[in-house]
Order: sequence, then C-alpha cells, then structure tokens
Amino acid sequence: MSALNPLAQSVKAQEREVTADLAKEFGLSAEEYQNALDILGRKPTFTELGIISVMWSEHCSYKSSKVWLKTLPTTGPQVICGPGENAGVVDIGDGDAVIFKMESHNHPSYIEPYQGAATGVGGILRDVFTMGARPIANMNALRFGSPDHPKTRHLVSGVVAGIGGYGNCVGVPTVGGETNFHPAYNGNILVNAMTVGVARTDRIFYSAAAGVGNPVVYVGSKTGRDGIHGATMASAEFTEDSEEKRPTVQVGDPFTEKLLIEACLELMATDAIVAIQDMGAAGLTSSSVEMAGKGGLGIELVLDDLPMREEGMTPYEIMLSESQERMLIILKPGREDVARAIFEKWELDFAVIGHLTETGNLVIRMHGETWCDMPIAPVSNAAPEYNRPWEPTPAAADLPADLLDGYALSLGETLEKLFGCPDLASKRWIWEQYDSLVGGDTRFMSGQADAAVVRVPGQRKAVAVTTDCTPRYCLADPVEGGKQAVAEAWRNLTATGALPLAITDNMNFGNPEKPRIMGQFVGAVQGIGEACKALDFPVVSGNVSLYNETNGEAILPTPAIGGVGLLDDAMTAVGIALRNEGDTLLLIGGTGGHLGQSLFLREILGREDGPPPPVDLAVERRNGDLVRGLIRDGLVASCHDVSDGGLLVAVAEMALAGGIGVHLTGLDGASPAVLFGEDQARYVLAVRPDKAAAVQEKARAAGVPVTVLGRTAGTALADRGGDIVSLKRLKSVNESWLPDYMSAEL
Repeated sequence: MSALNPLAQSVKAQEREVTADLAKEFGLSAEEYQNALDILGRKPTFTELGIISVMWSEHCSYKSSKVWLKTLPTTGPQVICGPGENAGVVDIGDGDAVIFKMESHNHPSYIEPYQGAATGVGGILRDVFTMGARPIANMNALRFGSPDHPKTRHLVSGVVAGIGGYGNCVGVPTVGGETNFHPAYNGNILVNAMTVGVARTDRIFYSAAAGVGNPVVYVGSKTGRDGIHGATMASAEFTEDSEEKRPTVQVGDPFTEKLLIEACLELMATDAIVAIQDMGAAGLTSSSVEMAGKGGLGIELVLDDLPMREEGMTPYEIMLSESQERMLIILKPGREDVARAIFEKWELDFAVIGHLTETGNLVIRMHGETWCDMPIAPVSNAAPEYNRPWEPTPAAADLPADLLDGYALSLGETLEKLFGCPDLASKRWIWEQYDSLVGGDTRFMSGQADAAVVRVPGQRKAVAVTTDCTPRYCLADPVEGGKQAVAEAWRNLTATGALPLAITDNMNFGNPEKPRIMGQFVGAVQGIGEACKALDFPVVSGNVSLYNETNGEAILPTPAIGGVGLLDDAMTAVGIALRNEGDTLLLIGGTGGHLGQSLFLREILGREDGPPPPVDLAVERRNGDLVRGLIRDGLVASCHDVSDGGLLVAVAEMALAGGIGVHLTGLDGASPAVLFGEDQARYVLAVRPDKAAAVQEKARAAGVPVTVLGRTAGTALADRGGDIVSLKRLKSVNESWLPDYMSAEL
C-alpha cells in the first residue's frame, strides 16, 4: 500500500476483501462467482466484483426471463426498433415515429414512496428522450395493498405526490393509467411508469458505440452515493429489514431533467453524436458496458474529473451510483466544444471522462491507479441465462350452480356497492394532482376515454395510450390472463377509434426460483405472445420485475401492458361520456354471463374463485375491427369497452361521465350474470337514432352480435320498472371513497 498515493490509499482502505461470501452478499450465487473467476482467470478487484454483480443481477441481465421473452413477437411492418434498445420505436407515417416504454420502480417506491415514484418517472423519460424523442405523455400503473393495511395510505400519498411532483415540473402531461388495491400487494407495491415520445424517423439515436478513440462524455447532474446497488436490491425479495435499504433509493430533480431533455435534443440537432445512453439501473456501469459491448469495442474511463457532489467517492461507488439525470454520450472527434457549449448553456455538468478502445476491455482509472481491467464481451455474453423449473397453474374449479341463491340486493344497491369499492371508485383524487394538459395537445385524459389521446405536436394526428392488466385473472389462469391483458389494451385503443400499433410490457412477478411463480410468468408470456400474434400487436419494449415478495408472500402475477395506437385525426377520437339525450345505446359482442373472477363475485358475493373469462382472439379481432370502422365512419358518439364490473357498470360509467341517464329497455329480466359478468370482446356504443340502423346492419354483415340496450334520457339509470339509481347518488358514492379514505386519520 505504501506505493500508492494518499488518495489511492484512501480508496484501498475502504475496499473489502473479495471472497465468495462477499460475492454472495452482492447477489451472486456460488456458480456465478466461479464463472466470474473463470472468465477473468483471477480474483476480481472489489470494483470489478461490484460491476459484475450488478450486470448479472436479475434487474439488468433478465437471467430468469430472457429464455421466454425471446418467444414473443417483436416485428412488424410498423416496427422500426424492437426490444434491445432503451425503448421501442414504431412508425406512425409522414416521417414520424413514436418511441415508448414502460418500466418498474417497485422496490424503491415501497421503501421511499415519493422519491421511488418520482425517479421512476424520471428514468422512463430518459429512456425515451435518449433515443431522440420529445416526450409527449406519461402514464402509470399502480398497485397498492389493502386499504386496511397500516402502510397503504402512506404509500398512496407518497407515490402519487412523487409522480405528480416529477411529471408536473418536467413539463410532460400525465394523461392516464390505472390504480388497484389488493392485500397481495401489502408488502410489495407496484409502480410501473410509461412514457411516450415522438421523433423523426431519420433522427433516431441508438446506444451502440463506434469509433476507436472517440471521446466518452458525461453530462447532466453530479454523481452522489444515492442508489448504489439499487439494481441488486430490485433483484431480491423484501424482508422485515427492507426499510434499512432506504439509502439505495435515488433522489430526483425534475427541473434538472427538463434542462437535460432540452440540452440533449439540441445536441441531437447537430451531427456530433455517435451514440447516447441514459444512466439508469447500475448507472455508469450499465451505460458504459452496454454501449461498448453493443459496438464490439473497449472503453477506458478516467474518473478523476467526473462531476461528483460528495467528497471521497471511490471508483466502486462512482460506477454503481444510480444518481439521476445523467447521460453518457459518445461524440465524434473534435465535437467536444460544440457539445460543451450546449450543456453549459443549459447549466449542466459536462466532462470528457474517457475514450473508446480496440481492446474490448472495460478499464477504469482513478488517482493514478487501475481499479478495473476486464473483458466486456465475455462478461456480457456469460451473463447467466436460466431455464428455471416451472409448474403450470392448475385449472380453477367452476363456480357452483347455486352461486346466486343468497343474492338479495337490488340492482341499485349492487351498483352502489360496486361503484364504491376501491377498484371501481373514482381516482379523481389521484389524477387531479397530475398536470394532464401541459403542452396543450391532450385530447382525452383520465376518466374521459378508454385510452388517453394526445396530439402529435403541430399535427392533426394523435396517439392513443393505455395501460392494462387484470391480476386476478392472471392468478387464476396466467395464460388467459396474459391474453386478456393484451386484448384489453387493444380494445381500449380501439374504443377511441385508434389503430393499435404495438405494446410494451412490464412483467411483475414473485420469486422465479419457485416453480409455481415461474409457471405464472411462463403462462403469462405464452398468453401475451398468442394475443400479440393474433392481433398484429407486437412487443417492442418492456421490463421484467421479479422477486416481488415479502417474507415469502408473492404479489398477484401482474403482466402490465402498455399499448399505443394511432389516429389520423385527433378530433375523430371518441370518449366514454354520453353526449346527447335520445341516443341509442347498443351492445357490440355476445354475452354469456361469466362471473368467475369478476368484481361482482368478489365485492357482492365475497369470494375470489372460478376461472377467468375466456378470451377468443378471433372474436376480439372481428369485433374490434368493426367498432374502429364505425368510429372512423362517424357513426359513433361515445364508446366504452366492457371490462371490470360487466355490462351494467360500463353503461353506468358512460352515464356518469356525461351526466346523462339511460333508460334500459333491452335488459328486462336479465340475470345478475348477464348484467355483471365480465365476458370479453364487448363494447357499448352510443349512436344517434338516425344512425342506429346503419350500425346494426354493419354489425350483422360482419357477423357480430348487436343488442339494443335502450336510450339516453334523464338523470338516472332506469328500466321499465322505474329508476334503478340516480346518477347523483351513484356519483356521490363513486367519488367519495378515495378522498374520504385519504383524509381519514392514520
């Protein structure tokens, strides 16, 4: 140690001896550590061990999932770039592309809900604008535990504030999403964030490094000690001690992110960039290794001049820090001054910290010493890939024939109970904390349509965006649940009039080392793949979040689907709100009265069992294509797909959204199964009376069942026997639950 200078000696003094036990502590199995020894031909340095451990973590390497992810359909005539880059890229015509992805920030949001959720938003924004897109919309899919759990209210408050605090300040509208509650998420909430951006197809930027000798540039915020080993934390189950992991949660600054967006887009308008990558999970490690690895090159970093906000940081800490609002850029030779001027104008840090080499190695120098010198390709190529044992989920038993014998509530009482339950209760308290209109291009947002609709800036066309999943279906039958998640996203886009283009998936599951949990993952992937193929709805990006368990209790399998569609004219989009008195209400699609896994079953009958509703993808395609064509032809005033709660809930939601009642004439004597069953591939349309016959004729010509439900009138839901429930009463029940819950004393 005496040969080292004082700064290097200080680093050495902080390093621990590399052993098999330390490797295990860092998340490497004995076999994985031995594999690292074999690749290097020696024991790794402390910094090298940290780098290998995060690169081989579940969060970064997808070691338990990639064997199955490879089976998903990822191509199509509209796909410009599928999985493997920061986000997926899809052609939307006229030289424009939409770039989008959804990603999880589950563990950090449970430990520190505000910063966990905020930095989840910041991270997904960077995934999108690093490819050259200007972000135009954010969404989120949130799952919380039982409202009765002592932590739930605190987590809801923190997560919602974090999403709003970051998205609102960065100037990107948060236009929709979904929020559910279930005891299975008591110890492990889910925070899935999605961003959509728009770019020109000839100005898309990728992450593969090129050009030996080209400068490597660090830009954005300074590096601190927040988030160190965050990727490893996200690859492990929670325990009672997980609160102690609070230091691994990153801290975000949305105002810096806004500056970073503008600076990056300004630099992208020049010819200076060779490759660009955001520093997300595993920070500088993942960005440098991935960029060099994709380009088949080496990279040498000198960390002395890297901007740091804390004293005495070590190479290990710098390489594994997950501090936010940072990017790594490979520049063309001689373009450093151009780039520097842009980032200094935006008051952001800028530093040349290295260059590309032909060695194929990752070399890290600091304080005159080398702390890492290891081959990139063998380490990357040797990242574990497991085909873990799995068990199919047993088929759920059918519901008993006497299921409804004890059901004695009136239709009004049933609707009030359903509309006041946590899943169907209005989430206005949440989305009113989000700026949904910033930018001025939002056509439909939360509560107004089945999917959000946002104009492409400066144009008539628009993109529709949705997030969907029904975890209770996935628990009962992962294959059908996976199919249904895709089909519902496809339906929600279709219900606005948009042509579905592609999806991003966010696969949230428990411990994959348990065959039962791995079976849930495999089944969901199989169902997603089958639906994507049948609906020409490819997967272009995604994220896998495993080990979502606390003390051995797993979450519900939750393969969240983010879907994007295209409208040629934003003004042709339709929402769910009833718009006119006297309109005819039509049901598109057949009804079989499926109550298995329905909200009616859970909230009214107090049980969660039975098989989920089957998904017939050919029928989904047929019915959806019909509805989209009807909207395109101007025959539809309002449209809503039938999902949670069934047919009568869908009708009531349309009535509440528009403040216009419905006189139901086509459901006389209908059973609760018909009214509240959750059969798939169905839509409720409101059409002008003079267009009803044309709609019915087109449906019959397409072989699609169509039923007249009634007409819009008054201020209540009514049938031939009189009022079922007033809209005023239903709205009060629906809108009061969440504000009352959040204002109650802890």
